[in-house]
Amino acid sequence: MKVAVVGTGYVGLVVGACLAETGNDVVCADVDAPKIDGLKQNQLPIYEPGLEPLVSRNQREGRLQFTTDVGGAVERSDIVFIAVGTPPDEDGSADLQHVLAVARTIGERMSRSKIVITKSTVPVGTAEKVRAEVAKHSKTPFHVCSNPEFLKEGAAVEDFMKPDRVVVGVDSDEAATVLAELYAPFVRTGNPLIFMDIPSAEMTKYAANAMLATRISFMNQVARLCEAVGADVTLVRKGIGTDRRIGPAFLFPGPGYGGSCFPKDVQALIRTGRERGVPLDILAAVEAANERQKRLLFEKLERHFDGALQGRAIGVWGLAFKAETDDVRESPALVLVEALLAAGASVRVHDPAAADTARRQLGDRVTYAGHAFDVLAGADALAIVTEWLEYRNPDFPRMRQLMRRPLVVDGRNLYEPDRLAALGFTYDSIGRRLACASS
Repeated sequence: MKVAVVGTGYVGLVVGACLAETGNDVVCADVDAPKIDGLKQNQLPIYEPGLEPLVSRNQREGRLQFTTDVGGAVERSDIVFIAVGTPPDEDGSADLQHVLAVARTIGERMSRSKIVITKSTVPVGTAEKVRAEVAKHSKTPFHVCSNPEFLKEGAAVEDFMKPDRVVVGVDSDEAATVLAELYAPFVRTGNPLIFMDIPSAEMTKYAANAMLATRISFMNQVARLCEAVGADVTLVRKGIGTDRRIGPAFLFPGPGYGGSCFPKDVQALIRTGRERGVPLDILAAVEAANERQKRLLFEKLERHFDGALQGRAIGVWGLAFKAETDDVRESPALVLVEALLAAGASVRVHDPAAADTARRQLGDRVTYAGHAFDVLAGADALAIVTEWLEYRNPDFPRMRQLMRRPLVVDGRNLYEPDRLAALGFTYDSIGRRLACASS
């Protein structure tokens, strides 16, 4: 099939590369000329495991092209995915200006019937706005579909190639038939391809992310209570996660959720509810709890130093909002670093992939280390924010020797408290007892 994907961010680039991998003729279009020039040279603007080989191979074999000519990409394609960004406005609603600009271009350049698919995360009703915008500029018949993405950053290629499910909102049997053929290679193992009406598909995306965000905030609050009552959140998590009605996923406590999806989608769903007279009080509480949780690591460090962080040297492991990505949008690590700097601490940071993206926000106010251990020399404390594999089993005796004060505040519960205490550390994690060398 001839496919155009407009937008080459996380979603668009993964969609384009994976569809090309299954034999489709794909062109990815973006108005960002430097990004497109880089992609033509197989230089990806994002860090996503497994994506670069797909882009390189499919360009080499002629199935994947990149262009700044959005209109031309529309003209030559039968299926057009809209995968541009929908950043939140100040009121929390999704900004649809880029989506509707693509819809306008589709209408202006559509010379034959096409299937137009919203892939961007958009509120309920957006597909109809896209339909109206296309129709303003064209009398040619077309179909509009909603095909929300459920890609996890750091595992996006795997998620697309082997999805839990594919959700498609359609406006006709004809569109459903075409999309069933397009997605057939990805659902051969039996995972469902679910067709539904368009508003339900749009709602499914927000409901799924809001549910996951709710589980995260719930478990983070349970972890806080565990600390207060002397319980161990690791055991509590196992105890409730083995209940088949609950399951174990998204029950790990942490420093708060971030990234491009959960914060924005929770805000957008709250906004949609408010506009329709349906207050989503639960999600308002989820968002408030998450904002508090992002302050937790700083509050722990502040307590260890009796509020006097001025002049303290603090090392930070992890800047990305999660491992296996370079995305720092809404990252709890940036909240921690900003709070430390405001308190007068000097901050040294390390991340295997996200140093460059973090530098765009932090500038030269922190020291960037090329190796994780470079942040430890003379450090008064180490804060762990992102669960990168290389942080999971470090050389603890070397860490103890390098640090001026052997204090580890762990936002990911990577280590066993008793082991760290036995090695001479003060170890403060989330939802578990404080472990000290003297205990």
